[in-house]
Amino acid sequence: MRSRIPLLAVVTALLGLFMTPEYTHGDEGMWLFNNPPHAQLKAKYQFEADLKWLDHVRLSSVRFNSGGSGSFVSADGLVMTNHHVGADDLAKLSTEKNNYLRDGFHAKTRDQELKCKGLELNVLTGIKDVTADVEKAVKPGATPADAFKQRQAKIGEIEKEAAKPDQNIRADVVTLYAGGQYHLYTFKKYTDIRIVFAPEKQIAFFGGDPDNFEYPRFDLDVCFMRVYENDKPIKCEHYLKWSAAGSKDGELVFVSGHPGRTSRGNTVEELKYLRDTGYPYLMTRLNRLEVLLGAWSGRSERNAQRAEDELFSIQNSRKARIGGLAGLMDPGLFGRKVKEEQRLKEYIAKAAKPGADLPWLDDAEKAFDTVAKAEKLRAELIKEMTLLESGAGFYCHSFMIARTLLRASEELPKPGGERLREFGDARLPSLKFQLFSDEPIYEDLETIKLADSLTFLATSLGADHDLVKKVLAGKSPRDRAYELISGTKVRDPKVREALFNGGKKSVDDAKDPMIELARIVDPAARAVRKRFETEIDEPKRQAYAALAKAKFAMDGDKVYPDATFTLRLAFGTVKGYKEDGKDVPPFTTFDGLYKRSAEQGNKGPFELPKRWVERKSKLDLSTPFNFVCTADIIGGNSGSPVINRNSEVVGLIFDGNIQSLVLDFIFDEEQARAVSVDSRAIIEALRKVYDANELADELTGKKA
Repeated sequence: MRSRIPLLAVVTALLGLFMTPEYTHGDEGMWLFNNPPHAQLKAKYQFEADLKWLDHVRLSSVRFNSGGSGSFVSADGLVMTNHHVGADDLAKLSTEKNNYLRDGFHAKTRDQELKCKGLELNVLTGIKDVTADVEKAVKPGATPADAFKQRQAKIGEIEKEAAKPDQNIRADVVTLYAGGQYHLYTFKKYTDIRIVFAPEKQIAFFGGDPDNFEYPRFDLDVCFMRVYENDKPIKCEHYLKWSAAGSKDGELVFVSGHPGRTSRGNTVEELKYLRDTGYPYLMTRLNRLEVLLGAWSGRSERNAQRAEDELFSIQNSRKARIGGLAGLMDPGLFGRKVKEEQRLKEYIAKAAKPGADLPWLDDAEKAFDTVAKAEKLRAELIKEMTLLESGAGFYCHSFMIARTLLRASEELPKPGGERLREFGDARLPSLKFQLFSDEPIYEDLETIKLADSLTFLATSLGADHDLVKKVLAGKSPRDRAYELISGTKVRDPKVREALFNGGKKSVDDAKDPMIELARIVDPAARAVRKRFETEIDEPKRQAYAALAKAKFAMDGDKVYPDATFTLRLAFGTVKGYKEDGKDVPPFTTFDGLYKRSAEQGNKGPFELPKRWVERKSKLDLSTPFNFVCTADIIGGNSGSPVINRNSEVVGLIFDGNIQSLVLDFIFDEEQARAVSVDSRAIIEALRKVYDANELADELTGKKA
C-alpha cells in the first residue's frame, strides 16, 4: 500500500539535484499509513513498521465525527477516547436529574450503557491513490471556475462508486499536499455507540483553564464507549492490547490518530495572512462568544450544564489560537519558515535551466505570486465569508439546520457532480444521520446566541446594509432572534425529516421563519462561497500542487502532507524538557495531583472530586499519572492511543503543552510536547477509585 513516486525520482536524478531532506526535524511528522517513515524509524530507533503492524494499528484506530480520535481496546468493541471528546455526548444525555458531564457515568453491565445521539465513528479500511484520475478530469486550459467544477464532479463520481451505504461503507477523496495528491479513503461506519464509563469532569479537566495547555498536568481525561451493530457489541479482530508496564523515560512510542489541520506547507504570504488578519479576526469572535456563554452560564446551574461543552470548546480554541499566533510572531520560528521557502525557491530556480522539460515547472515558478494574490483577496472577503457562509452572523443550531434543509431541497435534484460537495451521494447517509438526530437543542440558549450573532452581523456589515435590514426585518437583534427561534419548527427531528424527504415543495410550503431567513441569506452566502472556491481555493490548489511536485523532486517521498483530519502515524520518545532553565520531568504522579490540589487550597478548578479525597489511602500514590513525549500531534489527535513497539497501549493523548501550539505551522522538538494519561493511572483509578473492576479486567484481560 505504500505510495511511490517513480517519475519524480527520475526527474531528480536527471537534474542531478538530489538533496538530503531538510524538511523534517527530529521526530517530526504526521505520516500517512501508506507512506510511513521507514527510513527514519530504522536509522534512529532500529524499528521496522512492517505491513502487518501498520494494518493492525490502522484497523484498531477510530475517528469521531464530532472531532476527535479513539481506538478499539477490547475484542468486544470497547473504544477508548478522551473525556473531552465524549463531553458533547455526555452533555446530550444529561438531564436535570443526571449531569453525566459533571458527575461522570459508569455502566456496570452492558444493558446500562447509554446510546449516544448523532455520533458516528469511522475506521479506515482502505487507501487508494486516485491522483491521476482526478487530474485527468481537469481539461487543459480550463478556467479556475471550470477546473473546480470538473475536479469536484470527478471526486463525487469516485466517492459514489466506492461508497456502499447498505454495508455502512463511507468513501471520501482526501486532498493531500494541498492538491499534490488525491487519495480515496474508505471507512467502515458505525452509528450505534454507547457510553460505558467517564469520570467526573473535575478530575478529567483538573486545573481547568489555568492548567490547559500547560505541564505538569494531573488529568484523568478518559472516556470509554462501546460500538454496537444489530444491537450487539461488535467483535473486533483488531484492537490494541494493554501494557501492564506502561512507558518509561526515553522509550520509543507511537501515536495513531486524526490530526485536524495544519498549515506547515503554507507559503510565507499565507502565514502572514493568518498572523495579520485571519487569527486576529477569529480571536475577536471567540472572545465575544466566550463572554456571552460565560455570562449566560453564570445565571444558573442548569444554564451552565447546557452550555458547558460548547463554552469549553470555545475557551480551548481561544487559548490554542493565542499560542499559534505567538508562534507566528516568533522571529526565530518564522525565520525557519522563510528559510525553508527560500530553499524551495532556489531549487525551482536551478531547475529552470535551459532545456529543462518538467511539467510542473511553469506553475511552480508562478505559484508563490498566485498564493500571494489569493491571500490578498481572502483578506478582503473573510468578513463576508465568516458571517454568511460560515454562519457566524446566525450562530445557532436552528439556522444551520434550516439552511441544510433549504440547500438540500435545491441541491439534491441536481446531478451528483454539480451539487455542493456536502450533498454528494457518498456523503448523504452521514448528513442525514446527523440531521435527523434527536439530540437536545435548547430554545433559550439558541435565542441568546442568535441575538448576539445578529448584533455581530449588524455591527460588522453596518446597520444600513441591505442584507442586514432584510435579516432584522425592522426589529432589534434580540426581538428578531426571539421571533425566529420561537417560531421555527426545525428543532423537531420528525419535522425536519419530513421536510427533507418532502423535497423542494415541502420546504417551500413550510413557510418556516428560520428557513425563510436562510433563503434571504443564501444568495449572498453562495456568492461569496463561489468566489472563495474559484478565486482563492482553486488557484491555491493548483499552485500548491505545483509546489508539492517541486518538493517531491527536491526531497523524494520523505515528506508528509499537512493534517486533514484523516488517520496519521506519529512517533517520538517519552522525554522531558527545560523551561525557564528548569528541568521538567516527563512523568507526574498521583502524589503530585494531591499536592497540586493542596497548594491551591483544594478550590475552584483544583478541587478534587469527593471520591478522590475519600479513596486517597487506597491508591498507590507513586503511580505515573500524566506524561509527555515528542510525538508530533495537533488538535484532532485528542483521544489517540499512545502505543509501544508491540502496539500495546501505554497512554492516551489529551493535550499538548503551551510550547506545542506552534505545531500548526512548524515542528519544534526543543520544548513542544504531547501530553498523555498514563495507562497505569487509568487502571489504578478504575480499580481503586471507581470500583470499575469489570472494565479494568476487560482492558487488561486479567483479574486484579
